[in-house]
Amino acid sequence: MAKSKKNNTVEIITQLAKPLCEKLGLDLWDVRFEKEGSLWYLRVFIDKDDGINIDDCEAFAQPFNKILDEKDPVPEQYIFECSSPGIARQLRKPEHFQKFIGYPIRVRLIRPYDGQNEFICTLTDYDEKEKQIVCQTGENENGEATQIIFDFKEVAFVKLYDDEDLF
Repeated sequence: MAKSKKNNTVEIITQLAKPLCEKLGLDLWDVRFEKEGSLWYLRVFIDKDDGINIDDCEAFAQPFNKILDEKDPVPEQYIFECSSPGIARQLRKPEHFQKFIGYPIRVRLIRPYDGQNEFICTLTDYDEKEKQIVCQTGENENGEATQIIFDFKEVAFVKLYDDEDLF
């Protein structure tokens, strides 16, 4: 099966962005090439251990704009955005899940499971081979941890759970 133009663009941009991120002491969290309405958006999400601020985004975006102009890797017209993945960042890659084992997450399913489409739980394991995440959902009446295993094919998205920080 041939790769889509969107996937090829993401791969190319990822390869262009990684060296600049490393040079600046940043982590390349994610790259997305998405169409919204009639416009294409190239979104590069950067991160670092102590958090991202506007200066970090500017330090990345200015030289990366020059790289994009020079290499011209995207034939479509697009809007380039650089930002932090945010507090409620979406977990999409194996390294995202590994980094946040032990953290609360929000899992939204494509189809309901036991009548629910959304779960708030603690990420306890990630199995890349089986494409599954394991979460602790609480405790049963005997005080034992209860868990649920989600197959990625059934998951709409997984995000860090941030509501506790907002109240």
